[in-house]
Amino acid sequence: MSAIEFERPSFKLEDLWTDRRWRGIGIQVIAIGALFAFLAYIVNNTINNLHLLGIETGYGFLSEPSNYDINQHLIEYSSRSTHARAALVGILNTLLIAVTGVFAATLIGFAAGVLRLSRNWLISRIMYIYVEVTRNVPVLLQILFWHALVVHSLPRPKQALEPLPGTFLSNRGFVIPSFEFNEGSWVILAAFVVAIIVAIAFARHARKVQDATGKIYPVISINLAIIVGLPILAHFAAGQPVGLEWPALKGFNFRGGLVVTPEFLALWFALSVYTAAFIAEIVRAGIQAVSHGQTEAAYALGLRPNWTMRLIILPQALRVIIPPLISEYLNLTKNSSLAIAVGYMDIVATIGGISLNQTGRALESMSIVLSLYLLFSLLISSVMNWYNKRVALVER
Repeated sequence: MSAIEFERPSFKLEDLWTDRRWRGIGIQVIAIGALFAFLAYIVNNTINNLHLLGIETGYGFLSEPSNYDINQHLIEYSSRSTHARAALVGILNTLLIAVTGVFAATLIGFAAGVLRLSRNWLISRIMYIYVEVTRNVPVLLQILFWHALVVHSLPRPKQALEPLPGTFLSNRGFVIPSFEFNEGSWVILAAFVVAIIVAIAFARHARKVQDATGKIYPVISINLAIIVGLPILAHFAAGQPVGLEWPALKGFNFRGGLVVTPEFLALWFALSVYTAAFIAEIVRAGIQAVSHGQTEAAYALGLRPNWTMRLIILPQALRVIIPPLISEYLNLTKNSSLAIAVGYMDIVATIGGISLNQTGRALESMSIVLSLYLLFSLLISSVMNWYNKRVALVER
């Protein structure tokens, strides 16, 4: 029996408005073309108007000296550095707030979300009050409150508090010992990278053993010992190339060590606590979305409550928690732009603030700021969406 061959119909011009499939493609092409044409018109019209006003355009100002200081910089910077260097300092300061804020908010939020469901009436009420009060007060007011509390409530450097030996807390910030990296310090960095790889490999091995035999290894404690212990062993084996620089009071301020500024402390704490209140509700909803029969079955098998929460409830709740959690991470990153209210020099305060005022390049400066925040948001979304796929339930 010969196979029946179907001849593909050839495309005709009238198919653009008679054939549904080609008509849909044509409408989309026209819509995209109209959008790009509109954007091109806006850009061209803006450039022409700026030229008529005698305003220069372009990003050449990034190579000019910035002529302003930045109170916190993770890389070398001075007032003689370029605006591009100032922008890089602002980017790093923004990323520092975003990364540390996300980490702290996640820990606080997960803890508060679990405690909200505690059978202890007092603990659950305290967490309820924390969530309701924190998320219903504007985050800007919280930032200003914590900044005022740090600046006006803490003592001056001469009367600084010393919570731990070599650490000082005053209205100038939190001063802690800093590391001094000498020749051979690369050995410790290499040991740390190796420790991370070993920890990941051990975690995967432990998961396979658990799936095959049910035996549970103390993965967290063992990996923590590996990550901390291996660099310490490498430090002594390499002749102790890393030292500590201890802060000391000289004059009216401390010299040496690492200074965590009041602006960073206030912004980091306010954003972390504020975002954690929303994460707590997300975690609570995710846990309650898991059938209570799962908990009863785990208890019937003899699992303790902490193991039940860690091995049974949270892995299933993550499929509900992760999607809204992505939005909270994005909100925290974007809310870091409020740093300018307390003088923390992030990307908005540097290239979108002082550099903009000095050069008058408003369009160029704000385009850089907008593009960077868009890039940060896309990166966070990509990473979290990848993780969401990893923890999603796989149906058979």
